[in-house]
Amino acid sequence: MKPHSDLPRIMVAPNGARNGKAFHPAIPVTNAELEETARTCAAAGAGAMHFHVRDREGKHVLDAKLYRDALARMSAVAPDMHLQITTEAYGRYSPEEMRAIVRDVMPPGVSIGVKEIMPARVASPEDIAFYQWLDGTDIQLQNICYTPDDIDLLRDLATAADLSLDRSWILFVIGHYTTGLDSDPDGIAPFLERMKDLGLDLDWAVCAFGKTETTCLAEAFRLGGKVRTGFENSIFMGDGSVARNNAEHVTEIAALDRKMKRAAG
Repeated sequence: MKPHSDLPRIMVAPNGARNGKAFHPAIPVTNAELEETARTCAAAGAGAMHFHVRDREGKHVLDAKLYRDALARMSAVAPDMHLQITTEAYGRYSPEEMRAIVRDVMPPGVSIGVKEIMPARVASPEDIAFYQWLDGTDIQLQNICYTPDDIDLLRDLATAADLSLDRSWILFVIGHYTTGLDSDPDGIAPFLERMKDLGLDLDWAVCAFGKTETTCLAEAFRLGGKVRTGFENSIFMGDGSVARNNAEHVTEIAALDRKMKRAAG
């Protein structure tokens, strides 16, 4: 079993499941583009990369062959970057398929949406067996929570599976793609309050949407957390302009992190 490792302060999520070149020409949709994005974003200050692979039509897909190829390419050009595949269902995949892709690929890291893998909001025997298996591997898990209630579901799963969550990372999603609204930095506090109420002390990060992304990530740093940035969540720089590419976005957030560290002494 892999020992606990710290969540990198900055993770980049360069593409997501939804948008393609028509949305922004620098969104990587091929594995060759993911390779170049990993190289430039690692150089810009990202310690981890969360990524989606796409099929020939540019659609989100959970495909073991594509994942293995992408991982090999990216690890060659960014050997110190933690690489995280997604299990996002995107309305196409079942919990069974989400579990299967992790077993097939055996990636360095994986993100799992708590409410996606347990849509009935109760841990099934299959969920329990999967998380027990995952806990015995070297795969670094990050649990994605869209609402504070998802943390309750995660705690219930850990209790049912007789597992500690100490090795796990957690991502708070502040806002959503479909609202059309910019994220609110005040949305972070309810997640932290729920973790405290449940007696959990997990390594956490935040992702946010729209033109307020940078403000939300600054608040995450201020509160002692980490961040996820990139075109999956926002294409906007702190001043409201559109970033040229993911690396430019990462460069700004890395500079913000350094500035806030200096200010804190």
